Amino acid sequence: MNFQFSEDAEALRSEARKFLAAQSAPAHARAVMESESGIDRELWRKITDLGWTGLRIPETHGGLGLSVLELCVLAEEVGRALAPVPFTSSVLLATEALLACGTPAQQATWLPRLVDGSATGAVALAEGTLPAGAQSRITVRDKTLSGVKRPVPDAMLAYFLIVAAQDGLHLVERGASGLVVEPLDTVDLVRRSATVTLDNTPAEPLQGGREGLEKFLQSAAVLLAFEGLGGAEAAMEMAIDYARERTAFGRPIAGYQAVKHRLADMYIKNQLARSHAYYGAWALSTGAPELPHVAAAARVAALDAYGFAAEENVQLHGGIGYTWESDCQFHYRRARLLSGMLGSKAHWEDALVRSLEQRNTMIAA
Repeated sequence: MNFQFSEDAEALRSEARKFLAAQSAPAHARAVMESESGIDRELWRKITDLGWTGLRIPETHGGLGLSVLELCVLAEEVGRALAPVPFTSSVLLATEALLACGTPAQQATWLPRLVDGSATGAVALAEGTLPAGAQSRITVRDKTLSGVKRPVPDAMLAYFLIVAAQDGLHLVERGASGLVVEPLDTVDLVRRSATVTLDNTPAEPLQGGREGLEKFLQSAAVLLAFEGLGGAEAAMEMAIDYARERTAFGRPIAGYQAVKHRLADMYIKNQLARSHAYYGAWALSTGAPELPHVAAAARVAALDAYGFAAEENVQLHGGIGYTWESDCQFHYRRARLLSGMLGSKAHWEDALVRSLEQRNTMIAA
C-alpha cells in the first residue's frame, strides 16, 4: 500500500512552500501580533487569488474541486509558515464542515463566497475545559442556540460560525440576534480567539446530527495533524540551524551528544507523526472504516511531536529562547493553541483507546 502523495500534490507542496517562505516569514507573524487587525490581509488576498480557499469546493460552486489530499499538503505548509491568516478556521474547518454536513441551500449560499474570499468562517467547538465532541452545554430550542463557546479562533473575522451542540452542527450568521463575539486573550497572539455568546440566537442546523459532528471531528483531527506536523518540522529546523551556529567551548553545540540526542528525538517524533498523518489522509480520502482510530492516532502523534519540538526549540536556544525578541515563541504558542482546538491530547488518547476496543470487539465477534 502506497501512502505517498501524487506528483501533482508534491508539486503543489513545492510551490506553496516557496510562496509562503517569501510571503509569510516570522516577521509577518510578528507584525500581525503587534497589530489590531489579527490578519495579514494582503497575504489572504493572494491566497484567495491562488485558489487555495476553494481547493476542495466543487467547480459548480466556483472552486477547484480537488481532493482532501491536496488540502492536507496545504495544511502542512501553512502550519510550517505560521501564516497569519484564517486558513485553518475558514478552509480546514468551516469549509469542510459545510462540504460534509451542509444542506444544499447552505452550500449554495456560502461556498461561492468562501471561494472568492468575500466571506470567511470559523468553527465554535470548545466550551472552556469541555472537550470538543463531549456533552455540550449549548441549549438548542426551536432553531435557536443559547450558551457560551470559548476559545473560538478567528471568530472576530468570521462572517458565519459553525457551532457544535449536543445534537450536531449549526450555522449562525454574523449579526444574528443574541450573538456576541468578544476578543479573548489566549497564548497565541497571532491567531486571535474570541468568546462567543449565544442568547436565543437563530441557527440553521446542518445535516447529519450527532453522527455528522463525530465524522467532522475525525476529519478535522487529520487536517490539524498536518498543520501540527508542518509546525513541528519548522521548529525542528529552527533548532538545528541554531545548534549549528551557536558555539560553546570553541565548537558548535550541535556537536555535543546531549544536543544530538534532543534533535534526534525531535526527528523520531516528527517521523512517527508523519506516518500517522499520512495514514489518516488515506483513510479520510477513501472513507476507510478505520478512520475513527486512525484520526485519533494522527491527532495524538501530531500534538506530541509539535509540543515536544516547540519546547525543545526554546530549550536549545537557551536564555534567548525565552525572550520577546526570539521567534521560538511562535511555535510554542501555536502548539499550545492547536492542543486545545479539538480537545486535549488526553481526550484523543481516550478516543483512540475506545475506537481500538470497539474494533477488537467486532473482530473477536
